[in-house]
Amino acid sequence: MHETERHRVILAAVQSRPVATVADLCEVTGASEATIRRDIAALHVQGQLRRVRGGAEALTPPAQGGLMGRPFSVNETLNIAQKRAIARMAAEMCNDGEPIIINGGTTTYQMVHHLTGKRLSVFTNSFGIAEFLIHNSRNSVVIPGGTIYREQNVILSPFGGVVASHFYAKRMFIGCQGIGAHGLMEADPMVVQSELALIGQADELIVLADSSKFSGRSSLILCGLDRIATVISDSGIRDEDRQMLETAGVRLLVAETTAQSDRQATVA
Repeated sequence: MHETERHRVILAAVQSRPVATVADLCEVTGASEATIRRDIAALHVQGQLRRVRGGAEALTPPAQGGLMGRPFSVNETLNIAQKRAIARMAAEMCNDGEPIIINGGTTTYQMVHHLTGKRLSVFTNSFGIAEFLIHNSRNSVVIPGGTIYREQNVILSPFGGVVASHFYAKRMFIGCQGIGAHGLMEADPMVVQSELALIGQADELIVLADSSKFSGRSSLILCGLDRIATVISDSGIRDEDRQMLETAGVRLLVAETTAQSDRQATVA
């Protein structure tokens, strides 16, 4: 991650909570502790945040608590070609008349462009996905109640959701902070709580994860690999990660991103 992009992530993280610790910022940027401390010092000198012991705080305290993790606006610019190819393949798995769940995220958001001609019942906690499908398709759209978190563009409630608990889905499409031998990882406890409730309502869990996600790590495990039916990734996935999924019995689909083959898939 380049310095300018890293600074954007740091400022967004600082603005979303009372104090962002160095450890927090290392997790959301993937940078070293020394790099983060230098970034904080530079942003402090520029008058964009206030350096405090062990981290940084916003010059103007946030009015609403935020979520851990990079903002949607930053994530959507990363690995965009891979995300589009992965999302296209995921959308091709959806058949008219089926109920599906699409969780909020920058890769899952790319699915909407390929769902405009379908007739599905879509449950989503993504404000952006819901808004796009309402205005550009004839799909039925269901959203949960809760608070809209602007930075991540999702709707979450700490109290669970009655609607979600009664919505059955053939498939759930989900992104992640990272994926490894222990399973899917997320950065924020509230996101984990929300996604756990939804996972239980779907027959199949389909994970949309570009190859960089296999290097991503977080302290929170959402679910084990044994709960995942399929992972859709890109051709950059490493051999050891392919082997990890195969050993766990998870089907891997690889989306091609080249101009000639981005409409096709290979099954690994």
